[in-house]
Amino acid sequence: MRTTQQMSITLPNEMAAQIKARVASGEYASESEVIRDGIRALAARDRAMEQWLRDEVVPAYAALKADPERGISSTQLREKLADEHRKSTKG
Repeated sequence: MRTTQQMSITLPNEMAAQIKARVASGEYASESEVIRDGIRALAARDRAMEQWLRDEVVPAYAALKADPERGISSTQLREKLADEHRKSTKG
């Protein structure tokens, strides 16, 4: 039983050129390797996003829901960000 599947894809010229350039540079042995690496990178990004949501966003939401006084308004957030921006651009 085959463990691979051949596919035909259509890419914008710019993307196709990037793939061909990576193969031509010797970074990859074939165009298929470039695509496989890209798919692996997307999967890693998706896993990282899921982990961030599970480990940071969900607990923060639960804490805010349990104690709404911990939160700040959008106006307060904008003011705080503007203050930080002003401080970082001084000098």
